[in-house]
Amino acid sequence: MLIREIHLGIKNLMMHGLRSLLTILGMVFGVGSVVAMLAVGEGASHQAMEQVKMLGSNNIIVNSINPAETAIAQEQLVNVYGLLAKDEKRIRQSFETVVRTVPVRLQREIGRVGSRSLELRLVGTTPDWVHLVKRPLLTGRFLLPRDLEGNNNVVVLTEYAARRMLSGGESIGAKVRIDGKLFTIVGIVKSHLMLSEGIQFPDRREDAYIPLTTLRQRFGDIITRRSSGTNERNLVELHQILVEVNQADRVESTAHAIKTMLTTFHERVDYQLQVPLTLLREAKRTKRTFNVVLGSIAAISLLVGGIGIMNIMLANVTERTREIGIRRAIGAKRRQILRQFVIETVVLSMLGGLLGIGLGLFIPWLVTRYSGLPTLVTPASIALSLFISMTIGIIFGIYPAKRAAQLDPIEALRHD
Repeated sequence: MLIREIHLGIKNLMMHGLRSLLTILGMVFGVGSVVAMLAVGEGASHQAMEQVKMLGSNNIIVNSINPAETAIAQEQLVNVYGLLAKDEKRIRQSFETVVRTVPVRLQREIGRVGSRSLELRLVGTTPDWVHLVKRPLLTGRFLLPRDLEGNNNVVVLTEYAARRMLSGGESIGAKVRIDGKLFTIVGIVKSHLMLSEGIQFPDRREDAYIPLTTLRQRFGDIITRRSSGTNERNLVELHQILVEVNQADRVESTAHAIKTMLTTFHERVDYQLQVPLTLLREAKRTKRTFNVVLGSIAAISLLVGGIGIMNIMLANVTERTREIGIRRAIGAKRRQILRQFVIETVVLSMLGGLLGIGLGLFIPWLVTRYSGLPTLVTPASIALSLFISMTIGIIFGIYPAKRAAQLDPIEALRHD
């Protein structure tokens, strides 16, 4: 019986195909906007959360910063600021929640292989760096304890740096000249290409990793940088300290304790803490807010589509008044008339929903293809869109259906 009524409803709608198509356009664009907006929002939030996860949810990143009062240094003076080796030792030994710490010192130098050159960011660190900042090793190896102990001239390049400086052939064992000093390439790690405002990643795509002891011995402690026509000379023992905490629920309390300790031993605020776990929670909150805002905007379009369907169904009731009278006269009951019009409304809204989902899948594809923005269509957004379209069909179809069912059969037969 239900299948026959659905077939009859589709047949009635097909009799006015163009009008039915125009009626569901509001639903098509409404559902399409729901799917597309959620896809854009989901893609952006997913990218942000993946970037935060790459920092390590159990990690704390302590960065050296140049205090505002010493930002402009005279050429003949040395600007001393930032983290100390003593800070790294205190953090490692003072907190039982800390599994390990990794000191990092940075310096910009030009690397050359034959006629090819690239400005590298030298990262002086220890073998533990790769355990906290997990980047895939493409070939060779990372730094070893013996490299640190022997002040070895070895370097691990990123994939980006290797492609820019090496012209094919065997990369492991090749020599790269950095500030006149020869270094042997012992490994290549995958480049980190994602960028995000407000998130400072420990690595860059042009990094070259060398032992911390080698960096200090071969390049000295004072970093000279030309800025605004003057030579800015900075003395920074460590630019970063990476801290790994044993449990995620202890990360924020440990970060607070580290900040308190640094405040005690530093006269100026020449450091900054970054807690990826806190950033991850903020990204999730932003995602929820973003989805609510986008969903509210799309709901307005769906409301307009629902009103359009109700309007056309009321017109159908008026046009088919005599038909309703005939059906009632030959024995059709009120609930059958009610059900018939509700079915027609649901069919309209479901058809609009399916077409809208197709539009919603097409728009994110266009956005990703021509703007490069990440989009992500989830099964939940499609299911939600179908559920909303069916619900709107029922809600906005009840009033026209009740009006049709309540028509007096005699008056309906007299209707021209």
